[in-house]
Amino acid sequence: MKYKLYTDGSCHGNPGPGGWAFLIHNGETIICKKSGRMSLTTNNQMELSAAIEAINNFKLISSEKTVSIYTDSKYVIDGINSWIHGWKKNNWMTSAKKPVKNVELWKKLDEYAASLTISWHWVKGHSGDVFNDQVDQMANDATNGILIT
Repeated sequence: MKYKLYTDGSCHGNPGPGGWAFLIHNGETIICKKSGRMSLTTNNQMELSAAIEAINNFKLISSEKTVSIYTDSKYVIDGINSWIHGWKKNNWMTSAKKPVKNVELWKKLDEYAASLTISWHWVKGHSGDVFNDQVDQMANDATNGILIT
């Protein structure tokens, strides 16, 4: 079975109130979707939180070890596919010798993802991808206090 996880984060103000959302699709149907919110956060923190929550929930509902994750966040895609290797090698410091922003979230994402084989995919936001559009709406709703649990 081929699982696809779609994630998104939202923030009204940066920082400001924010929401994260994900859905898990098994190729035929959506088998899980959730969202959450924080009262003071950033968009990047919500994008990372969405990916973390998606992976954590996927592990709870499936023993499958291979999954595809779709996000419209270049920050998450570039961070997980490229930047994180240098950060880890340099003790979580950037190439400019500054601490990595959102380091605790990056560490958690790295830890959660380590036991899976994940293919990460960037999707253009607001481009008609039905599942990306759905998690976008869920994240915005969560920012406004409308949660799916």
